[in-house]
Order: sequence, then structure tokens, then C-alpha cells
Amino acid sequence: MWKKSFLMFLFSLSVQKAALDCERMRKTNEFPSPNVNSQTDAVMRGQNVSLSCFNQYKSLRITYFLFRGEKCLSIQNGPMTFNLTISEARDLGPYKCKAQVSNCSKYSREFNFTFVDPVTAPVLNISVVQTKTDRYIMLRCISFNGSLPINYTFFEKNMAISPAISKNVREPAEFNLTKNNTGEGKEYRCEAKNRLPDHAKYSQLITIPSTGGESCPFCLQLLLLGFLLLVLIVIILILAFWMLPKYKARKAMKDNAPRVYGNTPMEDGTYANICKNQADEKFVPGLEPRQCVSKARDGTEYSQEIHYATPMFQEVAPRDQGEPQFGIRDAIEMGQ
Repeated sequence: MWKKSFLMFLFSLSVQKAALDCERMRKTNEFPSPNVNSQTDAVMRGQNVSLSCFNQYKSLRITYFLFRGEKCLSIQNGPMTFNLTISEARDLGPYKCKAQVSNCSKYSREFNFTFVDPVTAPVLNISVVQTKTDRYIMLRCISFNGSLPINYTFFEKNMAISPAISKNVREPAEFNLTKNNTGEGKEYRCEAKNRLPDHAKYSQLITIPSTGGESCPFCLQLLLLGFLLLVLIVIILILAFWMLPKYKARKAMKDNAPRVYGNTPMEDGTYANICKNQADEKFVPGLEPRQCVSKARDGTEYSQEIHYATPMFQEVAPRDQGEPQFGIRDAIEMGQ
């Protein structure tokens, strides 16, 4: 009986001593709260991250507990590193760490992750206002995708020429600078990045050509326009001199071509002979020969052709009954 009482006394004494030690450590800050941390709190969906839980007093034998909400994810003696994948909204947190020495324990602050969309390659636009001695250059840079805020930085070749310009709305960042006209050409680009580490994007390089102090800003465009106009005029003149002789030659051949009426096909027109055959009529002295007029008609116009027929007569002695006799019709045919 007395052994049991003695054991109870030792147990209560140890508990009191532990309580006194825990209270002492709290007052003297020998046992501070642990820290839970990650390399970044901005993550993309599906990204693998690491959470570390530790205490600055490494001499103490501390047991660490990692929680997400009220759920315990891991328990480990000594500093803890916990790997996890952030794929859903519940994986964002909150996370907290518990450090325990004997019956004395402390909790860390809560830690949360945030989903961030990476930026896309920005677009750089350059406007140049040129005077006789200087050029006033305005640089505009914008990334059309990515979580805000986005920081923009402008570069001349590989050297930054502007501070980081932060934009909390989707609008271009602007930067102005002045250059001498006598300077050489420069290359410009811009950088866009948000909270995601190692996900900065750069625009394409844009080169502003060099120009002399007395040159005008639109001389190159005017020269190009004049050259194109000259080429167009030359092409028109070549076509004109090449086609005009051919046109004249074709017209001359058409005008000088002989008209052959005898070779005209019968189907091209309808011919009407208005000269009545006088084969059976006898020749009357003192009368002029009758004109024979033939008309030809095609599908578009009419044409007339006049032929004069002069009959020829010859006295013929009477022949015997068996010999052929020549009449007026035969004489006309022989004359033709």
C-alpha cells in the first residue's frame, strides 16, 4: 500500500516539475514558437512544394506535428520537411506546426498558399517623336495573361533602364526617354513577372535605327513611295509601246484586205437578181443595153453590185436543118 502511494507521489512530483519547467521556459523564452515556411506562397495548380517546420533552439529534443486545418499530416522528431502537391483549393491551407517538449507545446502561425497564373510573353510598342536634334521615345509594355499584380521592367539591350513598374490592372506600363539623333540604333525589350518565382517573360527585341541630325523622319518612306511610283510608270510605258505597233499593224491589215465577192459562201446571204432575162426578146436597133443589177443581202447590211452586159450580134447564114442554130441567148453567153 505504501509502495503505491510512493509511486503516486513521484508521478505528481514529476508532473509539477515539468509544469514548472514549461512555465519557466515560457517566461525565459527558452522554448519559442516554431516556424512553418515554404520557398514561396504563390503556386500554380499541380505544383510540388515543400513545407518546413523548425525551432531556432536545436539543442532541445522537440517533436513536431504538421496540421492542415485540424488534420494531422505528419509527426517527426527533430526539424521536419514535408512535401506535398497543390492541386485543389483545399491544398492551399491553412497549415500550422506544433512543437512539443515533454508536456510543453507551442504552435506556429498559420501558412497559406495562393494560386497564381503565370504571365505570358509581353508585347512591346514603341512610339518615336523626332525633332531636328532629339528623339523622344515612349515604350509601352503589357502582358495579356497572368495573375495581377504584374511588374514590368524596360531594357536597352541587356541593361535595365527603368525601375520595376507594378500594375494592379490590365493596362500597359509606360516609360519615356530622350535620345540624340546622332546616336546609333538601339535595341529595346521589356520583362513581365508576377509573384511566381522563375516565371519571368520577355518581349521580342525591337530596334530603332540610327539617323543623322539633319535627316527627316519620313525620308525613307518618301523614297520608297517615289521608287514604287516610278516603277509603275515605267511598266505602263513599256506596255503602251509594245501594244501600240501591234494594234496599228492589225488595223492596217484589216483595212487593206481585198474584198472578194465571188468567194462569199451562198449561206452568208440571200442573193436576188433583179435583171430579168431577156433571152427571148429580139434586139431592137437604137435601144441601149439594159443594166443588170444583182443585190446581195446578209444578216447585217445590204450591198449592191452592178454589171453591164453588152450583147454582141453576128449575122449567120442559114444552115441546113441538121446544124445547130445560134440565137440571141447564145450570143450573149459568148460575149460574157
